[in-house]
Amino acid sequence: MRCTIPGTWYLLRRRGRSCQLGVRRAVERDDGSIEVWKKEIWPRGKRTAAAFGGWIVFEDEIGQSLRSPRSRTWGRRGVTPLVRVRGGGSGPVSVAGLACYRPGYRTRLIYRLHRYRYRYRYRGRKGETKAFTWTEYRDLLTAAHHQLPGGNMVLVWDNLNVHLRAELRAFTAAQPWLEVFQLSSYAPDLNPVEGIWSALKRGPLASIAFTGFAHLLQDWRGG
Repeated sequence: MRCTIPGTWYLLRRRGRSCQLGVRRAVERDDGSIEVWKKEIWPRGKRTAAAFGGWIVFEDEIGQSLRSPRSRTWGRRGVTPLVRVRGGGSGPVSVAGLACYRPGYRTRLIYRLHRYRYRYRYRGRKGETKAFTWTEYRDLLTAAHHQLPGGNMVLVWDNLNVHLRAELRAFTAAQPWLEVFQLSSYAPDLNPVEGIWSALKRGPLASIAFTGFAHLLQDWRGG
């Protein structure tokens, strides 16, 4: 039997099918451990937050260079819009953000920037780190403790190697106002901060061609 393209679409819709964009998932993802996290660990985290009247705080990081993300726009047919960007090394900005939730309070986003300037073929300045250090995470958590009413927090973050540093784990374990719960590996759908970064990159930052490092910092702070 031969079918036209519209006829094929009609048959697929009749069978409850629709044209969809696939979702990418890491092959290392363990769906079993994620289900255990949802059913056992996450309810325990919510009970802990309720017990001492604390905030549930999710953490995640993102990076941005002078090469802005691509976005769809209008243009003449057959003529692809062209945006000129710097081709050499550029200074990226890393952002660590805390999305803070508590019933009866307005949701808050607390973040810090980490700057890194490339030079000489992607070799940075002497002693300068590309990513957040454990002391910067410590300072971010301490700042959130002072900014949030009540100050008690249940922190939920991933298994980034810096999060697992002995110094940072010792610091978090010593704070009576802080409880830490580790997310399952390769499970970005469990972290709402991932959605914040995605919306930010698809929205205001997608249409900006950064002119320099100062411009990049300015728009990240204002984004």
